[in-house]
Amino acid sequence: MNSRIKHLYLPLALAISLSSCVSPPKEETRITPIDTKTLGLSQTASPRAAEGWWKVFGDAQLNQLIDDSLANSPSLGEALIRVRGAQAQAVAAGAKLRPGFAIDADETYQRLSENYIYPPKEAGLGVAGGDMAWMGQATLGLSWDLDFWGAQANLFKQARNKVLAAELDSATARLALSGAMAQSYVALFRAYALADLAEQNERQRETMLNITKSRLRAGLDTQLELKLAEAALPQARNSRLQAEVQRDIAIHNLAALSGRGADAYDKIGRPHITPDATLPLPSELTLDLLSRRPDILAAKARVEAATAGRAAAKAAFYPDINLKAFVGLQAVGLDKLSDSGSTIYGAGPALHLPVFDSQRLKAGYIGATAELDGAVASYNETLLKAIRDVADQLTRYDSLKRQLAQTNQFATATEAAYKLAQDRYKAGLSSQLSLLNAETQVINARRELITINTQLLITRVTLLLTFGGSFDPDTHFVLAQGGQHE
Repeated sequence: MNSRIKHLYLPLALAISLSSCVSPPKEETRITPIDTKTLGLSQTASPRAAEGWWKVFGDAQLNQLIDDSLANSPSLGEALIRVRGAQAQAVAAGAKLRPGFAIDADETYQRLSENYIYPPKEAGLGVAGGDMAWMGQATLGLSWDLDFWGAQANLFKQARNKVLAAELDSATARLALSGAMAQSYVALFRAYALADLAEQNERQRETMLNITKSRLRAGLDTQLELKLAEAALPQARNSRLQAEVQRDIAIHNLAALSGRGADAYDKIGRPHITPDATLPLPSELTLDLLSRRPDILAAKARVEAATAGRAAAKAAFYPDINLKAFVGLQAVGLDKLSDSGSTIYGAGPALHLPVFDSQRLKAGYIGATAELDGAVASYNETLLKAIRDVADQLTRYDSLKRQLAQTNQFATATEAAYKLAQDRYKAGLSSQLSLLNAETQVINARRELITINTQLLITRVTLLLTFGGSFDPDTHFVLAQGGQHE
């Protein structure tokens, strides 16, 4: 066998023979991912929301607020910063898979050893041992980790999955932010409607007070009815003031979500949404939920990252084989450094075998295994929470639709009863107490109608979000082995 080939294979053979000195501990994972076949999910495909789904409400102000929030939100900015950090780590991990080149140069004025390669002064050959001289060297070096055991490849795979997870976190943040803006906008819509109702109630109480005063002058009522009517008016005013406070707070919340401060309060006006706008809502729990929610995909990417990290920790127990090479110039004396005879070059393998570092490596492997268990546990929890969220919203949505039908019947009956009570009171056929009771029923029915209608709208938005909203992994990501990112 050629002597050069022997020199190349000798370190590898030595590494293999010594690798049995340090081996990974028998540390197995303790948590397994949930089998999705056991979750009882339907195979039916669910409708997908379009990008900018909130535009179906037909409110330009809502569109602008969501655009502002996606552009200015601090929380979304933090998510994007994490993406940039993960991308930088992936670039650094990938660089270790490629050959590294470095240029080194130095000049040192030193005393030459009398017991080294330099001739004694008696030889009369110029620079000799014991002299002071300039030692110069300039080299271009190459170092290439051959990665026989896949440690660097797994570290790169781990880094790429962390990038994918960070970008999915950003998509989750965008989805949550747009949903929160839409829900808060509906809350402002409700606050305006309740404030209108409170104002209407106040006017009704003023009208009742005027009617009572007229009846008192006509001898049809007493001071008791007058005092009751007078007491009802400030109560109605308080209700109006409380409703206006809730309206202003809803405006403050919208401004904060859009990344603005007090300067935006006066610019946010009354919503003009179309409450019955069509949203693509699922009707049951389906299997495509698992690929439609970015938080589930992020948790899955973290499992892949932890799996690759554990594989890299295991590979660290095995010998590290590098290929090194250099070419350059070396001379004693500055005047000879550029001579062709000063050229140096060389190449050969380098071996690193962790023999006395076993405790640190074992701790790292055990820690990587624990990290994988943690990632799997987080994935399982995210998956189950997602299924529960969708199921909860489906149940709430169906219940609210039934409640709305009953409340409509209740409101129709109370409006008719209130009109009849007004006519009877004006005609002196019933007492003021009967009118007040009828009015209270009407106010409650109107308030309940507003509340249920807006709750139904918020639930529709929430249901859309729990199924992934407009997120489309086929557009944004390639979920290939190792979490390859476009």
